[in-house]
Amino acid sequence: MIEFDTRYSRRVLLRILLMLVAAVALVTGGMGFVDTVYLRNQLTEAGLVINGAILVLFLLGLGRLVAILLRYAREEAALAKVVHSIEEERPDPTVGANPDSIAVERYQVVQRLARQSAPINHAALASMLVATESTRLSFPKFINNILILTGVFGTIVSLSIALVGASDLLDSAQGLGNMGLVIHGMSTALSTTITAIVCYVIYGYFYLKLIDARTHLLNGVEQFTSLYLLPRFSHDRDSMLHQLVTLIRSLQQLADAMKQTQDNYGEAAEQIRDSVAGVSSELAGLDSRLVRLEAILRQGFRLPSEEV
Repeated sequence: MIEFDTRYSRRVLLRILLMLVAAVALVTGGMGFVDTVYLRNQLTEAGLVINGAILVLFLLGLGRLVAILLRYAREEAALAKVVHSIEEERPDPTVGANPDSIAVERYQVVQRLARQSAPINHAALASMLVATESTRLSFPKFINNILILTGVFGTIVSLSIALVGASDLLDSAQGLGNMGLVIHGMSTALSTTITAIVCYVIYGYFYLKLIDARTHLLNGVEQFTSLYLLPRFSHDRDSMLHQLVTLIRSLQQLADAMKQTQDNYGEAAEQIRDSVAGVSSELAGLDSRLVRLEAILRQGFRLPSEEV
């Protein structure tokens, strides 16, 4: 059996669920902090727009992570089912498994190559699979790269707002009301930075776990190919030499068994010969005793002796 955890992706999904529950609980319990930093005294909508954009990007990326992890969970279940069917020596191991799964597709590709007597290049198959799976992570990787930059962008915009307020404050001696715009800009810079950092840390962790889940799945597929498919379908020089060595060893074991059987037959023949010799000696003694018994009977019954 290959070393493969069929519940790896499911555990990552469970962690995401627990993280969401914990986030909702923290936001609910810290509504005072959220109101002070994000909602109170907002002179412009810049903070709400930027923080909302960061949260939207975070949720979109997280949704894509969940979708890919659900697919990996199905792939792990399909791979485990095909391996189990092969170990049970079923005629068609792909029966009952998802026909669009990686394990079924790999089995069919290797089987098709074997029927065509074509060499099975395991390295090429692995490279194509890695390239195909890498294209599925483009959007999550894009979100992971720009998420922290949105916080930087929010900070720059907020500082620009604060500088505008400071400029108006300096230009007008009676422009003390613009002090609120300066404070608003600094507050917005703080809120956008906090939002971006928290979202990036959480998303970055689960993005790395997604990469681990992909690596785990691909490793299981390559183990499945190496341990179950190639010995069954491969007909290259190395596999033929291995089969020849195995055949020679089997013939050697058969020759040793035949020699042992022949030795047993020789021992049995010697035992039979000894038994025949013993029976012959017993029969010779029995003939002499029968002659004596006949003589005694003739003498006892006063019969005439047998003429020679």
